[in-house]
Amino acid sequence: MQGFWNLPSLWFALIAVLWMGYFFLEGFDFGVGILLPFLGRDDLDRRVLINSIGPFWDGNEVWLIVAGGATFAAFPQWYATLFSGFYLALFLILLALIFRAVAFEFRSKLEDPVWRSWWDRALFAGSLIPALLWGVAFADFVNGVPINAQHQFTGSPLDLLGPYALVGGLTTLSLFTLHGALFLSLKTVGAIRDRAHRAAAGAWWVALALLFIFLTWSFVNAVVRHDKGIVPDAVPLTCLGAMVGVGWLRRVGWDLSAFLVCGFSIVLLVATLMLDLYPRVLISSTNPAWSLTIWNSSSSPYTLTVMTITALIFTPLVLLYQGWTYWVFRRRIRREDLAAT
Repeated sequence: MQGFWNLPSLWFALIAVLWMGYFFLEGFDFGVGILLPFLGRDDLDRRVLINSIGPFWDGNEVWLIVAGGATFAAFPQWYATLFSGFYLALFLILLALIFRAVAFEFRSKLEDPVWRSWWDRALFAGSLIPALLWGVAFADFVNGVPINAQHQFTGSPLDLLGPYALVGGLTTLSLFTLHGALFLSLKTVGAIRDRAHRAAAGAWWVALALLFIFLTWSFVNAVVRHDKGIVPDAVPLTCLGAMVGVGWLRRVGWDLSAFLVCGFSIVLLVATLMLDLYPRVLISSTNPAWSLTIWNSSSSPYTLTVMTITALIFTPLVLLYQGWTYWVFRRRIRREDLAAT
């Protein structure tokens, strides 16, 4: 039962796919929020930026909810240890996402500049904090955290902020910022689009450098430990190569291709970390033998079977609905469209 084709392995793979989808989709949402104070020169500009992601952001967050729910149902021990050890970080992410969601709804309720400026700050912080902390968390998964033989977290929040984890956080922050700038190149026109192009040019260099450092550091860690999970060398190399390609695609003006390839690089980064982790789900830095694996943290076969049948029925429907949403709201956002409203 401990080959790859089994229910625990299947659900580990499905949870990995959910995180890939979340980072791809919510990544550009976060990027737009991070760029809001820099690309929005006036209130109308900022309305254009917010409206570019307005129809999508809440649907994109469904991927996070499903990933969390799937982890709770499929690997309850992983979920319990994760929330006890990463409690402060997850609380900050949740708080940031709440303020961000409220900002989308409340910003337009009053025309007072002070009112709107405060909600703009909430959008910025609510995008930056998760973009940083998700990278920190995933780097910690792979690098290891203090876990005892009872699979209980024995460290402190400061143990989660090592140099490797911080580089991981800065990597996702830079990738999401680039992803958002490329998305705005697709969704806006005129001066805002020109600013988005310039922002993408600068963000690309930072993202490429940090991605190279993070992937190299991850490879060195795996060599030192004589353990890199099941990740083929081609996956991180393709991830880095795709990011190099983003720079060329952006320069020749292929905005859609640049956006998609940037998203592909983000997906491959998540794939690298998850494949590096497998068959573990959380590594113990105290003693590798105490690490959580798909075997000692999974639910019963009956639970996983019911979950699999449910996923096969509803996942295609969700994908079709979300794809339809992107098609309906595919038009570019213009200042002129919002000036009269």
